[in-house]
Amino acid sequence: QVRLVESGGGLVQAGGSLRLSCAASGSIFSVETMGWYRQAPGKQREVVAHITTYGTTYYTDSVKGRFTITRGGAKNTVYLQMNSLKPEDTAVYFCNSYPVSWAWGQGTQVTVSS
Repeated sequence: QVRLVESGGGLVQAGGSLRLSCAASGSIFSVETMGWYRQAPGKQREVVAHITTYGTTYYTDSVKGRFTITRGGAKNTVYLQMNSLKPEDTAVYFCNSYPVSWAWGQGTQVTVSS
């Protein structure tokens, strides 16, 4: 059983930055591709970015050039640096493996004001 804990969200003005953190604990038997997801009100959850164990990254088009996903020194930590935030980035952000294989954590709310 894996527990996911996300943190680092908050309220920020458009153009600002936030850094999200995720720690996974529990029965992680292998190093996984880790991903960040988000869910805006009234919308489906979507993948934002993911990173392989080798550091290969993927970003959804809407965040390319603004967000950066990295892994921590521990295999079960992942970060999302978000710069030049836009109101449309407002959502609850979650981490999970990619593809999803663990129960979701509580997420962290990111609110970008215009």
